[in-house]
Amino acid sequence: MSQPAQPMEVKGHNGTVVFDGQFVSIERKGFLARISTGKGSKRIPVKSLTAVHFKPAGPLMNGYIEFVFSGAEETKSGFGTATIDAAKNENAVLFTRGQLPVFEALRDAVEAAMVAPAPTASAGSVSTADELAKLAEQHKQGVLSDEDFAAAKARLLG
Repeated sequence: MSQPAQPMEVKGHNGTVVFDGQFVSIERKGFLARISTGKGSKRIPVKSLTAVHFKPAGPLMNGYIEFVFSGAEETKSGFGTATIDAAKNENAVLFTRGQLPVFEALRDAVEAAMVAPAPTASAGSVSTADELAKLAEQHKQGVLSDEDFAAAKARLLG
């Protein structure tokens, strides 16, 4: 999983999002948090995210970023109420037009981490079954003789 060089911390209108490449944390403090979604923090593993909803801020309305994961309650907003509904959503953070570029960078980083291939147990290691399949293919193509194939197979199987 590709990770940012250092954690991203992006302050929005009603909370701060911290992204370290493996987790998205939403932190809320102060009066605005207390009257909307509640104070505290929420930490979501990137591997459990299924989508990132993003609405850019305009000249008159704030935008928002919402993190969607399996098991989270997702509600459909009515016409013209998406930002108002996002303000009440504990998985969303509002931002102003001036904050748009940093929230776009955050969205891009999280989405890149969501689609990155999962790391293997050890880089470059190949399973015994994969090695056997490779040897069998080489034998079938005539690259390995019967004796060389049998010897390589015996070495591989110990």
